[in-house]
Amino acid sequence: MESKISMLILESLDKKINNKKIASAVFEALGQKDKLKAEVVFVSASEIQDLNKTTRGVDRVTDVLSYPTLKNVRGKVLKAKNYKNECEKNTLFIGSIVLCEDKIKAQAKELGHSEARERTYLIVHGLMHLFGYDHETDKDKKQMRKMEKKALMLLKIEE
Repeated sequence: MESKISMLILESLDKKINNKKIASAVFEALGQKDKLKAEVVFVSASEIQDLNKTTRGVDRVTDVLSYPTLKNVRGKVLKAKNYKNECEKNTLFIGSIVLCEDKIKAQAKELGHSEARERTYLIVHGLMHLFGYDHETDKDKKQMRKMEKKALMLLKIEE
């Protein structure tokens, strides 16, 4: 990974994540240029189930939920000047990612890798959703996985 400074800021109160490293990898993988910001929030299983039910109509625990502020941005290099309503001090807010720590622990154990690896992957996955990627169709899923792999390679994390 290049030594340039990432302009994607990940705000989180959780100290278990390497915000700068993850942000830099996604920023570089997607070819972004302007100052961007996203928030990462960790919640309990019951809290994410409530959010999932309220916002998606799905009454079950999930690992990650993403709440993008921008629409139709997949594959685009975001320019703060084009989204003035979502900017603060020339930094474009792209959305929020909500993660369930209980689900992270269970999935890491089930998949046989560390909680840190699972947490990192889910943050990358959530960020891809904020940048407009999805996995509703096979074609969309393939595009999203390609971008995730690119970011994970920059982080030196095996698929």
